[in-house]
Amino acid sequence: MAGNSFGDLFRITTYGESHGKAIGVIIDGCPSQIDIDEEFIQSELDKRKPGQSKITTQRKESDIAQILSGVFEGKSTGTPIAINIPNEDQRSKDYSHIKDKFRPSHADYTYQVKYGIRDYRGGGRSSARETAARVAAGAIAKLFLKQHGIEILAHVSGVGQLEAPNLDVSDLTELVKLRESNIVRCADPATAAEMIEFIDQVRKNGDTVGGRISTVIRGLPVGLGEPVFDKLHADLGKAMLSINAVHGFEYGSGFVGSEMLGSEHNDIFIAEEGQPTRTKTNFSGGIQGGLSNGMDITFRTAFKPVATIMRDQATIDESGSETTISGKGRHDPCVVPRAVIIVEAMAALVIADHLLKYQSNAR
Repeated sequence: MAGNSFGDLFRITTYGESHGKAIGVIIDGCPSQIDIDEEFIQSELDKRKPGQSKITTQRKESDIAQILSGVFEGKSTGTPIAINIPNEDQRSKDYSHIKDKFRPSHADYTYQVKYGIRDYRGGGRSSARETAARVAAGAIAKLFLKQHGIEILAHVSGVGQLEAPNLDVSDLTELVKLRESNIVRCADPATAAEMIEFIDQVRKNGDTVGGRISTVIRGLPVGLGEPVFDKLHADLGKAMLSINAVHGFEYGSGFVGSEMLGSEHNDIFIAEEGQPTRTKTNFSGGIQGGLSNGMDITFRTAFKPVATIMRDQATIDESGSETTISGKGRHDPCVVPRAVIIVEAMAALVIADHLLKYQSNAR
């Protein structure tokens, strides 16, 4: 199986399956002398771990990060950092009823055809549990970016047809506090209450629902990214679309921009003495020509409804015969509350990689 690594200079490789002994990540290319705050890494993993609330899966995992290498006396050494995360609460028997059946909208059928074998216990390698390893690596990337004054904030901006209003992003620290004050991780408390009630009702009905996550990245220098195939927004898009259940990515004005006139959409430059060049609007989402322009980078990521629902569905088995399948086990009715930190982690990995490229090309 190829495709288990991500990044060029700041490069990660993840390993493990949902119901194996452990999952983990090897980070290659992290600069030396980065302060490695293990409490921060654990706090990031705690935001993603299962069993947090009534609107997340009830699988219980402590997700304790075990740093095996690459750190000495609290600092990165410049050598590969290995982080192992043991699996503790597997219930493989919950999946015995599907070992010969293909779950609708899962990777069961495609894996079986491609590899001739599949780990039906929680989806094996295709399980979203793999993203815990990404969060651990993303925490290291965030610690690197922090030394350069770069901040990242994501929050749940939509669930189903519910949509939070546009937020004042002048104080990202305050928005993080608002986001973490509720179990759905929406930085608008009024909308959060509606989302929680809606998701809980969907859960009680044995169904699932999708949602959207909005992200802001602040503090980037001008010029991150490469002009042709490695555009900054292209790499951010790849990162987001590599996350389980993601079905859409847009940056800046996104699809709405296609409805506008050029005279409406163009970001006019503003030059003020003693201040960095900026633009009056930010329909470009902080990226022009594939390069960061110094404005906030903004993008949205859309997640489909979780494919496992607690209802009978028609499907086929490995022999091609028609059959029925019913959801069983512990699953999220809506993935976005736990996916917020995954989105931030993947964004941090992209920015860390491009920052190292930028530094290597600095004049």
